[in-house]
Amino acid sequence: MKYFDYVIVGGGLAGVSAIKGIRERDGEGSILLVTKEVNLPYNRPPLSKELLLGKEDVADIFVEDDNFYDQKEVAVEMETLITEVNPDEKSIVGEDGKSYGYGKLLLATGGYPRKLDIPGGDLEGIIYYRDLEDYKRLHNLIETSKSAIVVGGGFIGSEIAAALNLNDLNVKMVFPESYLLEKIFPKELARSVQRDYEDRGVKILSGKLPEEITKSDGGYTLRTEDGVTSRGDMVIAGIGINPAVDLCKEGDFDVFEGIEVDEHLQTSCPDVFAAGDNAYFPYAALEDCVRVEHWDNALNQGKLAGRNMAGADEPYDYIPYFYSDLYDFGFEALGDVQAHLDTFIDWKEEGKKGVAYYLSDDGKVRGVLLLGVWGKKGHARKLIERKECFREEDLVDAI
Repeated sequence: MKYFDYVIVGGGLAGVSAIKGIRERDGEGSILLVTKEVNLPYNRPPLSKELLLGKEDVADIFVEDDNFYDQKEVAVEMETLITEVNPDEKSIVGEDGKSYGYGKLLLATGGYPRKLDIPGGDLEGIIYYRDLEDYKRLHNLIETSKSAIVVGGGFIGSEIAAALNLNDLNVKMVFPESYLLEKIFPKELARSVQRDYEDRGVKILSGKLPEEITKSDGGYTLRTEDGVTSRGDMVIAGIGINPAVDLCKEGDFDVFEGIEVDEHLQTSCPDVFAAGDNAYFPYAALEDCVRVEHWDNALNQGKLAGRNMAGADEPYDYIPYFYSDLYDFGFEALGDVQAHLDTFIDWKEEGKKGVAYYLSDDGKVRGVLLLGVWGKKGHARKLIERKECFREEDLVDAI
């Protein structure tokens, strides 16, 4: 069994960021990065944004080039699925039977796409959009297809639908909510975004649950529970992910909505850390425990996990952001942006540009959505961190 001072399981952004964190404090310890991916770590946001719109090439999305891993003296094992973690023995085991010993271990395994649990949900050709290989499949289909069915009205589904529409495909969207992004956007904003999609020719089937998918004559037919049918040359589903926690079946790992970690990103097992989409962590500014599935969180959480693996003992108190561009609706969001919270929108330009505040029952700012307002993430973070009670009039021009 080969031993490494640091072992990172997971070849995403959190994993490569951890390498940087480790090397900031330890320039000599041996590092192994092991991933089931066929590609070196890459940024995921372009998969549903710039790549589909032709604004970037695949070569542009890799976090670092091949030389980085040589320069940082990192051993990389590609296409290697780890199937077992033994915290007592401080070792991991791959599907191929190989074992690796570790001093400190990071589980940066991310998540895997949820699938439609309906007849036909497992048909060959349906794309559950998540990784670079999915993009390559979709890119090839765009060139030979005229129509698409997109299942899911969240960020991934909305971004893919917009991109396919801009690629001149006839697009239908099917989702159970009343409006696009209804779980996050205040209702008036969700309505505005949905109207924009419809005005651009995207057919919206809201309030519909898929019941069955069939395949014939080179295309797909989707039927909803209320009998509405849609036909398309392809089906793409973006209905969220589940955290990858299977490796935590052994040992004394605490698992809730992800792998539970403390403020230093350490799990309940000594010398084992978790970061990224799979980590359920204390969100200091919100005084709550959450799991965050966004690029900026993986970037910063992964790096701090690496530093702490190398002895830094620093708390994770960062407020990450995420962003999206839905046609002309470009935004950045920070904190807790769930539509069930009380919301107030300070419009700068009605329906197009403004700041949405997500408030607790006593008026504390828990989240901020910046719609067409750029360069203000720092201001938003400060408002969230203040934990003061605001009246709506106090928030006018606060950002």
